[in-house]
Amino acid sequence: MSFSVNSTFLFGVAIAVILFVIAQSLFFLIRAYRHGKAIGMDKAVLRKTVISSAVFTVAPAVSILLGVITLSKFLGIPLPWIRMSVIGAITYELPAASSTAKALGISLSETIRDPRVFTAIAWVMTLGILPSIVGTPILLKPLQKGMLKIKDKDAKWSEHLMTAMFLGMISAFLGVVFSDIRTGLAGFIPLFVLLFSALLMGICGLLIKKCGLKWLETYAMSISMVGAMIFACLITAAIV
Repeated sequence: MSFSVNSTFLFGVAIAVILFVIAQSLFFLIRAYRHGKAIGMDKAVLRKTVISSAVFTVAPAVSILLGVITLSKFLGIPLPWIRMSVIGAITYELPAASSTAKALGISLSETIRDPRVFTAIAWVMTLGILPSIVGTPILLKPLQKGMLKIKDKDAKWSEHLMTAMFLGMISAFLGVVFSDIRTGLAGFIPLFVLLFSALLMGICGLLIKKCGLKWLETYAMSISMVGAMIFACLITAAIV
């Protein structure tokens, strides 16, 4: 029997996992709502909280959908669907898959047919994300306490430190952006896309600050991602 990244078995596993995630979400939603009523919270406040929370999930959902679409080209739908819906992020999943495929000498321009390559990529994705799963409950509280102490001593310095940490996290992915610039103009495509995405984010920031469009704070990331993907398609077609 030939291997398929979109096999019925993989789709069955994906659906089972997604149904479990939905059931878990509904379970805690119902418990939280009942607890709110038990402690005397107004029903209107509870409904407003539920609705605002549901609306807030739209932007992350768009990012997740984009991640699934991006990864499905070579990994099929089930595996990206599971990973992006549970714990994955496109900023991690795509570099992990790309680096593994590159090490194996496999191109990601078409669907993977070799089960060994598929398994290797799935294992790298899984093992690579484990430190964050294990480390978060162990290190989160000490880090939070340290940040609160710094904030109490100097709020401005605390803001600079958070900005530096965020920029450091982003810098970890710059190797992917600049890895192929020696290959010619086509190698600059990731850099062009990065700059265009930053431009869109900057425009959103200006609209939020200058025009008072606070609702953009929720959707700025998704707008920059969608815009960057469209721009990537256009510039790739024009250059390659």
